[in-house]
Amino acid sequence: MKTMCSPVLQINAAVSLEKPTVHGFNPKGKKEDGLLVANLNSKSRKKFNLVLSNSLKECNGNSCASLDGNWFLKHKGKEVASCLNDRCIFLVGMMGSGKTTVGKVLSEALGYSFVDSDKYVEQVVGAASVTEIFNEWGEAYFRDNESEALRTLSLMPQQVVATGGGAVIRPINWVYMKQGITVYLNVPLDALARRIAAVGTDSRPLLHFDSGDPYIKAFMGLFTMSKKRSDSYSNADVTVSLLDLADSLALEDVSDLTPADIAAEVLVEIEKYISGENKRRCLCLRC
Repeated sequence: MKTMCSPVLQINAAVSLEKPTVHGFNPKGKKEDGLLVANLNSKSRKKFNLVLSNSLKECNGNSCASLDGNWFLKHKGKEVASCLNDRCIFLVGMMGSGKTTVGKVLSEALGYSFVDSDKYVEQVVGAASVTEIFNEWGEAYFRDNESEALRTLSLMPQQVVATGGGAVIRPINWVYMKQGITVYLNVPLDALARRIAAVGTDSRPLLHFDSGDPYIKAFMGLFTMSKKRSDSYSNADVTVSLLDLADSLALEDVSDLTPADIAAEVLVEIEKYISGENKRRCLCLRC
């Protein structure tokens, strides 16, 4: 069946909790059964959520939204994985942007392994935390080990790698990460500051100050870092704006997004990127 564009959806009242029965209408107006929700963009998924939640009265709590999200992730993950040729996915973004949380969901959808590069460095160095490495040996020592970690990880297939926020500042790291596909999680500074202030800055050596309001400390530190790193983040193959995603799903705040919401959007954007790669390759072959 061909991928549908902006389909009209109906949900069978006897939907299975394992695989929803979806009826759609193709561009010619002909009804088709079994329309793949995995072909929908975020706006279409929003419509699907609304219809699904109104149709399945017997669902409790978030089970309807969970049904849609889990089914979408499973099928879209398989589709994207089949086109990646075992390439790794490197998630980049500011500290607190959710790279680790989203990365775990993404790796499960793709059938990939998950690696947190900070944890990898900690294990190699034999330190309990990144903060300990900074305090004992300094930032430069950590960055050297971070680069070596990314070099090693870039040689391994089928991995989702959550990188540290500062991994983007060294050009050599981009050489390693570009062996796979790089995805930038773009989160508003206000949301990042709120997240970090809520859990404290003890594990954030570049933001850990002795006194002051936690939110203000976090926001000012993040603002300074973002000015230095914004150009580097633009090198990513794919950018997922959480602000745009929340707006497309009619959510009031990016904090209302679930890791599954973000992982699903990452898959959609990676698929678009791969499609663009294929088109560029075809054009080159014609030259």
